[in-house]
Amino acid sequence: MTTTHSEELINGDVSFWVRDAGWPTPRAPLPGDLDVDVAIVGGGLTGLWTAYYLKQERPDWEIVVIEREFCGFGASGRNGGWMSAEPAGPFGRYAADRGVEAALAMQQAMFGAVRESVDVAHREGFGDAVDETGLIHVATSQAGLARAHKHVQEMKQQGWGENDVHTLTGPELLRRVNVDGALGGYWTPHCARVHPAKYTFGVAAAVERLGVRIYEQTTATALEPHKVVTDRGDVTAHAVVRALEGYTVSLPAEPRTLLPMNSSLVITEPLTQQQLDSIGWAGAELLGDTAHSFSYLQLTADHRIAIGGRGKPYDFGSRFDRGGRTAEFGIDLIGERLVQLFPSLEGIRLEQTWTGVLGVPRDWSAAVNYDAGTGLASAGGYVGHGLSGTNLAGRTLRDLILGHDTELTRLPWTGRKARHWEVEPLRWIGATGLYKAYRWADQRENSSDSPSTSVIAKVADRIAGR
Repeated sequence: MTTTHSEELINGDVSFWVRDAGWPTPRAPLPGDLDVDVAIVGGGLTGLWTAYYLKQERPDWEIVVIEREFCGFGASGRNGGWMSAEPAGPFGRYAADRGVEAALAMQQAMFGAVRESVDVAHREGFGDAVDETGLIHVATSQAGLARAHKHVQEMKQQGWGENDVHTLTGPELLRRVNVDGALGGYWTPHCARVHPAKYTFGVAAAVERLGVRIYEQTTATALEPHKVVTDRGDVTAHAVVRALEGYTVSLPAEPRTLLPMNSSLVITEPLTQQQLDSIGWAGAELLGDTAHSFSYLQLTADHRIAIGGRGKPYDFGSRFDRGGRTAEFGIDLIGERLVQLFPSLEGIRLEQTWTGVLGVPRDWSAAVNYDAGTGLASAGGYVGHGLSGTNLAGRTLRDLILGHDTELTRLPWTGRKARHWEVEPLRWIGATGLYKAYRWADQRENSSDSPSTSVIAKVADRIAGR
């Protein structure tokens, strides 16, 4: 079972989303030394949301955003377009650190983050970039089905109510989307389908309308107390926000803070009406599987399928390709998974592939931090839940920088300090072995259809520190 692609396949540079929205004209670089109230490093959604909410609260403040490429170049413009309400970190870890009530509050805040992110898009005039379609997780093995049922039980203990998540039998799921071999799964309304580039460009435009200055083509080389050092000049500020996610490793002082994990996507040509009829999927819900190695899909508004997964998850020494090229075997792996899920799409042509990096903390839990003494703030490590997590982080950073004691500043991801990742080659061995173990577990489960084989993945979870 295969897809097809040729030398005409676009590989890397920017995502399909950016090409579709229109490659933006870069904004002007930093003109030289500046003295401002807040300097935000990183023009993705974390930085943009922080600027948006701070400027609304303090319109008299001078706030600047500093970006090496253009807003949306990184993970904010390369992701799979899932605006999910799942927390950016394990519930159990947040509960162990701050208590169950704090972890439950985190879940409720994530529900609110999805709602707020959608509402702002409509208020600010880019509502066409987001559509509340919900999310389906599908199981195609008995082991995956057992995991789905267990996860739903856990979700209901973690703050998801009867109207927040629904178990689906095999026939119920197939009435929504015709996934081959589907045994069941679950659905939640708390997820929106997003066009990542249109969405990020929309937030950036809203930020500028408020009076925030965005400087692109400017590389930050160091973050110091109350100062950003760049190749275009130094910016002195009351608060300095690091909002670089997987690109944090580009700072010499932060080589092991976050692991830059690759996630690759491919997107098909537009489906014909016959192909659309064969797969169902009339509701255009976001779609994920319950496999350990996990793939995530979107049926786009123009009837393409974007599917992502871990082709080559990590490069030795935390290197990554800024151009976002996908390894050839990764294209094949993801394409094969698409046809496994939808055999009627055998031979469909892939038009583009790209890779982005997400920042993974050593404890796989996102964190938001601010030191009033040095003025240094940071947020990130969303482990795949950044489209909603960034909005919550931006509002949390606003309150921390303003010195407000609020429900947001008391959430369990504030003040978290994960230990650094191991030195090489341990980091490479762990990250590479982790996903090899997950792929092996999936192969064993699919061949034996026995839940007991998931012990392989449990070992991988222990390696990861999850």
